[in-house]
Amino acid sequence: MRRRDCGAYFSALAFAAAFTSAGSGLANASAAKSAPVLLIVGDSLSAEYGLARGHGWVALLEQRLREQKLPHQVMNASISGDTTAGGRARLGALLQQHKPAVVVIELGGNDALRGLPLSTTRENLTAMSQAAKKAGAKVVMVGMQVPPNYGVSYGREFASLFEQVAKAEKTALVPFLLKGVADRPDAMDWFQPDRIHPLAKAQPVMLDQVWPVLRPLLTR
Repeated sequence: MRRRDCGAYFSALAFAAAFTSAGSGLANASAAKSAPVLLIVGDSLSAEYGLARGHGWVALLEQRLREQKLPHQVMNASISGDTTAGGRARLGALLQQHKPAVVVIELGGNDALRGLPLSTTRENLTAMSQAAKKAGAKVVMVGMQVPPNYGVSYGREFASLFEQVAKAEKTALVPFLLKGVADRPDAMDWFQPDRIHPLAKAQPVMLDQVWPVLRPLLTR
């Protein structure tokens, strides 16, 4: 092969390799773009507060999706300290941006900590459920409970409002995200020093509360 032909030959090979690589990259990007989105709208319990990155229950959910070869892309839009009012205010933009197939609503705990009216929390959760459904998403409502020092009556009413909203809006319900953690005899050994945020060892237990409710909604 002459030198000129040799140069042209290797240039063609380089172009073909680059084209194949670019095509593969475009295919991967296209696949990621077409993957159904699982949107998590929560507070510090879903935002890995006080944990090393990748150790929260949402990060563990991403791992489980990969292990089970489910195509869903998780978008964690959780913000520490957020209330149902905050979630309601930003949900519209999140729905428009991500067009999720499933929306997990994990909010309400900070409403109780701030002493906000239960009627307001209920109204906000209802509005969020309705907005997500209108956008074509399936909804998972994640329930929360408050410590006994809030009073038996208040605690019962607060816990029941999640069930009430889920029933009225016909959404899936996780009754209590911290079941198996907050109700353990040694519960304080499973929380950070603030006694509000669970430790890393509690995160798999939290995921196991969500997974049986969420999994049936994850159609391919």
